[in-house]
Amino acid sequence: MYTKQIKIELGGAGMGTTPRRGAYLLQGVPVGLTFGSIPFLLKAKMSYSQIGIFSLAHYPYSMKFLWSPIVDAVYNKDLGRRKSWIVPIQLMTGLMFLWLGMHIEDWMAQDQIAVGTLTVVFFILIFFCATQDIAVDGWALTLLSKENLSYASTAQTIGLNTGYFLSFTVFLAFNSPEFSNKYFRTVPQELGLVPLGAYLKFWAMMYLAITLWLVFMKKEDREHSDEDDIGIKAVYKIILRIIKLPHMKSFMIVLLTSKIGFIANDAVTALKLLEKGFSKEDLALAVLIDFPFQIIFGYYAVRWSSGARPLKPWLWAFFAHLACCVIAMALVYGFPADGVVTPTYFYMVLITTVTTSFTSTVAFVSMGAFMTVIADPVIGGTYMTLLNTLSNFGGTWPRFFVLEAVDYFTVSTCSVMDSKGQDFACASESGKSLCEDLQGECVLQQDGYYLVSSMCVLIGGLLLVFYIAPTIRYLESLNTKKWKLDQK
Repeated sequence: MYTKQIKIELGGAGMGTTPRRGAYLLQGVPVGLTFGSIPFLLKAKMSYSQIGIFSLAHYPYSMKFLWSPIVDAVYNKDLGRRKSWIVPIQLMTGLMFLWLGMHIEDWMAQDQIAVGTLTVVFFILIFFCATQDIAVDGWALTLLSKENLSYASTAQTIGLNTGYFLSFTVFLAFNSPEFSNKYFRTVPQELGLVPLGAYLKFWAMMYLAITLWLVFMKKEDREHSDEDDIGIKAVYKIILRIIKLPHMKSFMIVLLTSKIGFIANDAVTALKLLEKGFSKEDLALAVLIDFPFQIIFGYYAVRWSSGARPLKPWLWAFFAHLACCVIAMALVYGFPADGVVTPTYFYMVLITTVTTSFTSTVAFVSMGAFMTVIADPVIGGTYMTLLNTLSNFGGTWPRFFVLEAVDYFTVSTCSVMDSKGQDFACASESGKSLCEDLQGECVLQQDGYYLVSSMCVLIGGLLLVFYIAPTIRYLESLNTKKWKLDQK
């Protein structure tokens, strides 16, 4: 229930994938922090609305097609088409990690965290990651031979998932004092084994080291790098032509709306469990257990999506994911009143988490298989970048509004009055702090989470039945020629 959808595909390793795996590993580190760990660490001092503001830092990864033609067309011939972007981007990211590692502990220790500053900093980091992703994807054309091009996604999966796993699942576990004290210490301490600042400094050194290795040890193939360029303007025209295809508009609506039903569960449920009293130790353990299942699910998802109807598993996964959202909401509602997480309750959370991961993985792989079928091979890179970006953005744009809505619909007042003798709300973290300072207690009349989550599931279900499912079945029935730019 608190998983981040990442690319899960299985396959063999081709020659030349090592540099790409290293680049994707580096890329996965800030992605894992921004999409996963930082929101969990911020929840203790921030409201859902403030976390919603921080979620704006996700946007560059979901809009990279806007500047991908520039990355493909502008480069230094002496350094190489891809290294002209990868080298400076990784150097700047490493230096930014180093600077951030020196300051972030002080920022996170403040009573009122500067959410605007954090958002800008991580927005820049994700922008760097998205730009690096564009360049590394293009480098696959020269690093891999034609017979091994199919292994490009394997290199991406291994690298990106490993970086994301280390920076979300593993880091969150070892940053947790409860987890560290229970499994690795005989004498309990107040801090976890891996502080955030030290973790960032370590990866700063890794960024710089791998970038130096790339500069001096890896050369680009001039034969491929000097090939004719299409040009920035021409690529943007191609993107516009793709969007104008007769059936593309319907597909775009599906991509941009299909994740509305799940977004409250993905963005809020884990934070709500922590708020209720579910320990970070149990959370870290659940996520650690879930990760290997995602790899296994990826294998079967690939097999199920290889038939004549690759989106049939996607539709079934959609139904199942909505059901998981309802179950997750019920688990939050049924959190033990005494705050004691029993083994039975933990296993229910774990099973729901694993099942949700299963549905997300099946949906992702199925949609990816369909995109591969319909993409015009003449401009396959641009075509796939556009479709993947729209799919990613479909899970990004609702997050801010959902987090804002949770606070908006939450009604909570302090049991004591303020200095002016007036009642005041304490749904926000500032209100809670003021209530605690006045030795009062926040009395919750309405939890916006249940209303917002129910609305999301209802909207998702209605969209599925009345628009998404019929549209998907129609789009699958079309001849693949209908998706090509040179159709007659």
